[in-house]
Amino acid sequence: MSSPILDIKNLQRNIDQVTIIKEITAQVNAGDVVALLGKNGAGKTTLLETVLGFSFPSFGSVDLWGKPATQIDGDIKQRIGFVPQQCELLFGLRGKDHVELFKSYRNSWNQALVDRLILEWLIPMDVPVGKMSIGQQQKLAILLAIAHEPELLVLDEPVASLDPVARRQFLQQLVEIASDANRAIIFSSHIVNDMERISNQVWMLQDGELAYQGGLDELKESVARVTIRSEKSLPDCLAIENIVRKKVTGTETVVTIKKWRPDLQAQIAEELNAQVSVEYLSLEDIFLELNS
Repeated sequence: MSSPILDIKNLQRNIDQVTIIKEITAQVNAGDVVALLGKNGAGKTTLLETVLGFSFPSFGSVDLWGKPATQIDGDIKQRIGFVPQQCELLFGLRGKDHVELFKSYRNSWNQALVDRLILEWLIPMDVPVGKMSIGQQQKLAILLAIAHEPELLVLDEPVASLDPVARRQFLQQLVEIASDANRAIIFSSHIVNDMERISNQVWMLQDGELAYQGGLDELKESVARVTIRSEKSLPDCLAIENIVRKKVTGTETVVTIKKWRPDLQAQIAEELNAQVSVEYLSLEDIFLELNS
């Protein structure tokens, strides 16, 4: 098995004596498309900045292609594309000026891709960035991040300002990138449905800790909304493990259970002498259930 692109071990980040990232261990391999989920303040941006070597770990380590992220050289930086949450483009330069500037620093550059996306995404290349709409700025930032076809693409809320049509166009391009088994993507967004369409891995941050890391399919199979119907009222404290949410209406109880197993359906029905139905959830619903 090849070495991971990204290797995080026991990572902790403290800022102003507050622990933002807590003991995270994770890897990203070629072919991974990681959906990074978390509420505001969970530590997503801090994690991505540390992964890219912008900040030093307080404890633990972050390696990119086997080298500490804070010590990577120009060759490794050429293999990375990044779209930050805040626009960092030069407002006095036109779109075409940015393309020429970024192109001059890249060892590889897919001009055909650039030309196609400029037309498809309607990016006004003769307009200074400062006079572009926020959505146009975001499209340009994404274009500049993918034009050199990076092996690792890191996206921090890249579609927040895009309209639905632009978001769909961007996701189509992301699907093309994700289809390359030699490349990897880490994608943070509050639009969870978009992430579910392209991701195969999920990192769920809660208060700086990885509450879940693993396959998307495995996550969707391990969380279920279970409806229990009985002829008489059920006890307040159900003898069911890993309940994360419960709602009782008369003789009907609806519970959300993590670490769900299909054999539990018959077990619960027998123990409670009740009818039990199971609903598997979308990634967005799972996120809401586990974070409410």
